[in-house]
Amino acid sequence: MASGSKGRSTAVPASLSALLKAPAKRRRLLPMLLTLVLCAGFLALGTWQVERRTWKLALIAAVDARVRAPAADAPGPSGWPAITRESAPYRHVQVTGRFLAGHDTLVQATTERGAGHWVLTPLRTTAGWMVLVNRGFLATPRGNEDAADGGTGANSAVHAPVAALGIARPAAPPGEQVTVAGLLRITEPGGAFLRHNAPEDGRWYSRDVAAIGSTLGLPPAEMQAPYFIDAEAGANGSQPLPSNGRSVVVGHASEPIGGMTVINFHNSHLLYAITWYTLALMSAWATWRVSRPEEETPSGEGDADVDAPSGQNTR
Repeated sequence: MASGSKGRSTAVPASLSALLKAPAKRRRLLPMLLTLVLCAGFLALGTWQVERRTWKLALIAAVDARVRAPAADAPGPSGWPAITRESAPYRHVQVTGRFLAGHDTLVQATTERGAGHWVLTPLRTTAGWMVLVNRGFLATPRGNEDAADGGTGANSAVHAPVAALGIARPAAPPGEQVTVAGLLRITEPGGAFLRHNAPEDGRWYSRDVAAIGSTLGLPPAEMQAPYFIDAEAGANGSQPLPSNGRSVVVGHASEPIGGMTVINFHNSHLLYAITWYTLALMSAWATWRVSRPEEETPSGEGDADVDAPSGQNTR
């Protein structure tokens, strides 16, 4: 009785015995399917990255052509509906009109020249519609970098706290009619990462055209361009890039530095494609390795221990 009980407790389950006796091809089927699926997925991802690289290179070429093209007239109200994020950014444009003095908006910025603010000033064109012009970068005075995050004035009436915080005040734009050339930029609604614009406090972290226009009391949307213009270096209302990176001080105000638009498209798609294709190659090798037939075990060896009940005690 004891011997039989011991045999039943240690006997190989029928399902395991069947699995061990199953043909080798059947046992390799699931791993083969898995590696094939992985290989196909990696190939698809690699091909997608190649297509993305082609698109990115075309985008870079198109933007480079827009930047280098002669300045064309900035789109007026009739052309605003056709402005999209794909076709309009970085067009080289020009516009003629008069700046609205005392309506500067300072938008926090961090550039290669340090912390400071973009100076956005509305310009009324000769056709009557309005457009915001980024006259350039206004560096925070040395020793006051911590104040760059403080309240900034949206018009001349609130420049007092700006001066109290030690933030440089921009020099007034030209009072006469001017022609400003620069790059067309799409509005930046909402704010920056983890920071929302606070118009009521005069805190701006992005160049939100509609919100800035509303705060300044500019004409309705149908008369205000849905974009802004980054003025070129040395354009009216801005100064060329100085060698020391600091703004030229005129009295108690500073001239903003124009022409600091940064155009940089991240393009690592080739590296990603190589990575995915390498993984696909490894998966293909794994598929081949799994599909290889195993060496045959001599008949009668290896099945004896499985089939023989372990409970039988032979001498």
